[in-house]
Amino acid sequence: MTAENQRANVARAASVLAGLVGEGHSIVITHGNGPQVGLLALQAAATPDGGTFPLDVLGAESAGMIGYVIEQELGNLLRNRLFATLLTQVKVDPRDPAFARPTKPIGPVYDEATARRLAAERGWQIAPDGDKWRRVVPSPRPLEILEASVISFLTERNVIVICTGGGGVPVVEGTDGSLRGVEAVIDKDLASSLLARQLKADMLLMLTDVDAVYADYGTPQARALRRVVTTEISGRNFPAGSMGPKVGAAVEFAEATGKPAAIGKLDDALAIVRGERGTVITTRT
Repeated sequence: MTAENQRANVARAASVLAGLVGEGHSIVITHGNGPQVGLLALQAAATPDGGTFPLDVLGAESAGMIGYVIEQELGNLLRNRLFATLLTQVKVDPRDPAFARPTKPIGPVYDEATARRLAAERGWQIAPDGDKWRRVVPSPRPLEILEASVISFLTERNVIVICTGGGGVPVVEGTDGSLRGVEAVIDKDLASSLLARQLKADMLLMLTDVDAVYADYGTPQARALRRVVTTEISGRNFPAGSMGPKVGAAVEFAEATGKPAAIGKLDDALAIVRGERGTVITTRT
């Protein structure tokens, strides 16, 4: 987790996104922040007084940091376009059961012994993440993207917007209508699906490091799902910390809008939009 590594990864993503724009697509860009917000929390905890900022503030900080690099790298490729990186507040329910059951992994990975030691020292909740372990925090369901009208205003004027970073900044609404941040990290896929619905987008595209959604993943019977309907895929079980939220977000978008959602490898973005790669999820065959 270094600035150089982050920029290299963003530069790679920017080249793909520029290709989508070059094909005539209007895009709104969202992104995750799990490693970065976890690193910021570690850095804050290492201050002499041991104090730390709450996760909503650290989420906003990470969204600004990552959004800046995305905007700069993409702007270097699309110099005749306008960009806006927007901090995005996302309303959640303060009674969401997720606050009692942390599941969202953040920060670096550890071996099990190290993770358990840090959990005991720092009061963390931890959980397996592949063959490693990570800190986990509450991940309440997003209910409303509060800046959606601003994002819509900008996209209608041909501005490429980078927003909902890390799932957005989680906030709750008081009885008087005031907002305050809460200690949580929202799932980026569910927040992106909600934003796409609020913007009436034509497609939800989730780019990751696997080429498709797989049935029976990790077994000899594993097979890529290429084009599936929501009723077929929603009955399958996928890992809660990785593919599960993506499939859930895709199903929500497709069923709410009747438009396709797709999941696949970053480098295949153009082919996924054309229906040639990845997994496309629709409400009809």
